Amino acid sequence: MTKLTQWLAAGGDWLVRCLKWVGFLAIYLGDTLLLSMATSQSHHPQVATRLIGVMLIYSALLLAFLTWRYWQQIKRSNPRHIGKSRFTTKRSWQLAGLFVLMLAIQFGWNLLINFHILSSPANQTELNSQILQLPFWNLAYAILLAPFVEEMIFRGIFLNYFFRQDSRVMNFLGVFMSGMIFGMMHVMSFTPTLFMYAALGWVLGFTYLKFRDLRYNVTLHFLNNALSLLAYI
Repeated sequence: MTKLTQWLAAGGDWLVRCLKWVGFLAIYLGDTLLLSMATSQSHHPQVATRLIGVMLIYSALLLAFLTWRYWQQIKRSNPRHIGKSRFTTKRSWQLAGLFVLMLAIQFGWNLLINFHILSSPANQTELNSQILQLPFWNLAYAILLAPFVEEMIFRGIFLNYFFRQDSRVMNFLGVFMSGMIFGMMHVMSFTPTLFMYAALGWVLGFTYLKFRDLRYNVTLHFLNNALSLLAYI
């Protein structure tokens, strides 16, 4: 096989992985769309209830599919030895330290907003509006479902798709890129706010490579979302 053929094969494989990952993201966005539609119909309780029912079925299928796909991927290629690690006192303190780091990022971010250096994120404003219209389901989704699905897609599947090699360079690039894409999905524009979301994504990416267990990411993401939405609980 010539080098050109090897490059073409590698490029084709990379393109297929890109399309698959975008597909995972698309089916997740389909779930959030159902919730948005239900929220917009909150003044029509029967319609909203039907849409919530469809969303719950869709969410269950989404969770099952992503979980299956993630572990199939891990079984096929697992150079980082990702799995389920035993929860210890040391790890609990390390996780607490990472949570404090996320709190510091959020605190600094809020200061910048309060001093009018940064504007309040549009997606956060939209989420706040949706919570006021349909409180229970929007809170439940943001706190319980979103952390699991987003960690599965942005950390678990992403890093194992595009940055498989367990080296310092690949791990750094993987965490950096996953954080940037995570930020772009929340902001959709290249602004300073993008880097605030990206910073949270970088902490979560580091957590995944530190513990080699997605459950730590989900826990950290859950705590962050729960604290951010504490005023509505």
